[in-house]
Amino acid sequence: MARDIYDDEVDVLLIGAGIMSATLGAMLHALEPEWSQVVYERLDGPAEESSYPFNNAGTGHSALCELNYTPEKNGRVDVSKAMAINEKFQLSRQFWSNQVENGVLKEPRAFINPVPHVSFAQGEDQIGYLRRRYDALSTNHMFPNMQFTDDREDFARMLPLMAQGRDFDAEPVAISWTDAGTDINYGSLSKQFLDSAKEQGSEIRYGHEVTNLKRDGNFWKVTVKDRKSGDKKVTRARFVFVGAGGYALDLLRKAGVPEVHGYAGFPISGVWLRTTNPELVAKHQAKVYGKAKVGAPPMSVPHLDLRVVDGEESLLFGPYGGWSPKFMKEGSYLDLFKSIRPDNIPSYLGVAATNFGLVKYLVEEVFRDFDGKVDVLREYYPEANPQDWSEVVAGQRVQVIKPTAAPRFGSLEFGTALVNDQGGTIAGILGASPGASITPAAMLELLERCFGERMIEWQDKLLEMFPTYGKSLKRDKGAYEEQWAWTQKTLGLDGDHHLETGVNPER
Repeated sequence: MARDIYDDEVDVLLIGAGIMSATLGAMLHALEPEWSQVVYERLDGPAEESSYPFNNAGTGHSALCELNYTPEKNGRVDVSKAMAINEKFQLSRQFWSNQVENGVLKEPRAFINPVPHVSFAQGEDQIGYLRRRYDALSTNHMFPNMQFTDDREDFARMLPLMAQGRDFDAEPVAISWTDAGTDINYGSLSKQFLDSAKEQGSEIRYGHEVTNLKRDGNFWKVTVKDRKSGDKKVTRARFVFVGAGGYALDLLRKAGVPEVHGYAGFPISGVWLRTTNPELVAKHQAKVYGKAKVGAPPMSVPHLDLRVVDGEESLLFGPYGGWSPKFMKEGSYLDLFKSIRPDNIPSYLGVAATNFGLVKYLVEEVFRDFDGKVDVLREYYPEANPQDWSEVVAGQRVQVIKPTAAPRFGSLEFGTALVNDQGGTIAGILGASPGASITPAAMLELLERCFGERMIEWQDKLLEMFPTYGKSLKRDKGAYEEQWAWTQKTLGLDGDHHLETGVNPER
């Protein structure tokens, strides 16, 4: 039997040059600096899909303001998901701080900036919910200095843009907030990781698309196509990570990973309204999240955000939901149809039969014109002038459809899921929000699943990266406050963008 001939052989092969692969590559280099790494990216530069700054919300998702993370049932606000996401985001801050101290990340303020996070309620029902949410979260140290007000003067002082032209008598409003939030440029963060990886000897190959993966004993045989020349090469890898965004599920299926049998993907796109008008930006130095419409996916929760990208401040509003059969923004209109297989047809049919609200929402959003989008913006900024705003197409997201038993057959999952084979030789990330914000936590889980036999050996290094690894921050106030002070200082987040309101938090 002829022996396969390979063009390259590496220890770690990373598919995709976004925040997921960039983070895992940095972690593995710190743990095993002698391991060889190669990154294959189908586009011509780093972080040009989901990690591109205007393809996502740029929120450091720590559940400070996102209302979909604190659902209410029978008058009780469930904060368990918010607590879990907040803990995971603290691990992100710790890892970034460690990488700053080690010189891997050289410009922290190029990717992270302090911005207050605000929750916005309209009408008595929403205000009642927001007050109960505030009561449930404000006593926990992971939601520091959280405040609440339903006073119109306080509202106008804190959010002057949103107060302009607002008829407070027609509809009461309230907000809760904390100045512990951040805005994050995941594109800059990814690029800094990858630049350092290249300096440390990793190969970064842009314009190269992985077309197939086959198991070869204890290795993976990975076929890669040069998108410019059309040439194909084969790389043999000990471990493969699929951080390919919307294409991750398809590649895992090609690899024959049984754990994704029956899985399907449902693509959802989006559009932002954006302004760079400095007068408007100066009046809205915050991220303000409201309640999602009935049937809307969590990624479409309306929010009016301050963004800091490459030193320029702007405001984004949205995202407005949309639909395209593409699985990537730079993908093919055939992506959805090519993803349909006999094993996942029941999953698709099950979701189609039980998600009429989502379908109705997407149809309405697809047919909403620019003026209609501005009308929605006016619920947040009543005096919005269409001439100040322009449309920006957001990134494409593929929501995971997980196979379930009859009678549903398929469940549409709104979250981030890690999938790996039983042997721990291949893994991938599926889904969307909170996604990028909790990447280090997801990669820690990957290490535990795929490199479990090395975790004791790596313990000291892991504790350098994640000082609270293994601790419960929601229970250990001292550990939380110690790591918070360290990350605030190391990331340069002290002393900026505080809401100077003078509002009594017990009001």
